[in-house]
Amino acid sequence: MKILEKINPDVNAITPYEPGRPIEEVAREMGLDPDDITKLASNECAIGTSPRALEALKAATVEAFRYPDGGAYHLRSKLAARYGVAMSQIIVGNGSNEILEFVGHCFLSRETSCVFSAHAFIVYKLVTQLFGAHQLEIPMTPDLVHDVEAMLAAVRDDTTVVFLCNPNNPTGTMADNDAIYRFMDRVPDHVLVVFDEAYAEIALAEMPNTRQYVHQKRNVLICRTFSKAYGLAGLRLGYGIGPEPLVSALQKARQPFNVNLLAQQAGIAALDDDEFVARSRDVYRQGKACFEAACRELNLPFIPTTANFMLIKVGAGNDVAQALQQRGMIVRPMAGYGLPEYIRPNFGTPDENERFVRMLKEVVCRSGE
Repeated sequence: MKILEKINPDVNAITPYEPGRPIEEVAREMGLDPDDITKLASNECAIGTSPRALEALKAATVEAFRYPDGGAYHLRSKLAARYGVAMSQIIVGNGSNEILEFVGHCFLSRETSCVFSAHAFIVYKLVTQLFGAHQLEIPMTPDLVHDVEAMLAAVRDDTTVVFLCNPNNPTGTMADNDAIYRFMDRVPDHVLVVFDEAYAEIALAEMPNTRQYVHQKRNVLICRTFSKAYGLAGLRLGYGIGPEPLVSALQKARQPFNVNLLAQQAGIAALDDDEFVARSRDVYRQGKACFEAACRELNLPFIPTTANFMLIKVGAGNDVAQALQQRGMIVRPMAGYGLPEYIRPNFGTPDENERFVRMLKEVVCRSGE
């Protein structure tokens, strides 16, 4: 195809993102019954979807023939009230990933550079590549925490964006409030700091106060999602919070009707379901305790997590993930994140967690024979 000779070279160089494998795909490949497969690979909500969101979703289906509100007025209004900001400081996206892409459209080009941690969410690297910007990938500390001092030192005159995932995916570690304060105290004014807080509502440690920098009208954007805390990953709904001039600029990159009607209605209702989020956190605390106990029993090193997943050092991560998959347990190998010795299972229900531990013991003990 001659047209492929004309493809944007920055796009052509990208290796597409590979998400956690779907249950149906693994079932077909392995010849397994889908009902006998457990997926702990995509950090999805362990207890399903917010009941309030489900009710709103069902009610909204009768209006599916209509276009959604292009400005997401009611959703943005509710988010603004929740966070104590103006509606003009909220932008919504088809998942928080789309918000990250808006940042790229507005602030990344071949004349700019972007700072992010190694072993951070791989989409930062993909967005930077997409717009041809220079990637400044900074090693993390030995404990796999953001090295904010090194990130600051890496900022150049052409740096326009720093991506900081907190809690970090896939390590589960968190830069605390003091570290964020030190970073923000010294970051240059020409840099936009993107705080990716996808796991904020379900974090198992106190989140840093990043909203203060929005109120101070600093160059910050806080990205959040309905996927993790409210179980709406399948609807794709995220949002950003920032100073009004910044959000106004990002709105220029947003396509009309980027958030569908069903997602908007489900999101509005989900924001009232604090009980569901609290239940989720309880399940994740139990899951964390379960996984940590199993790792200690098996003498497997792990990274203490503040999110709903855990990095476990198993040796040959791809091999262990494949062996678990053959048994009907889908977890995420971490070679693509530069961590080939690790797997990253997320916490599931108590029954799912026990099944994972049982299968992990089978695989690890067999490989050690």
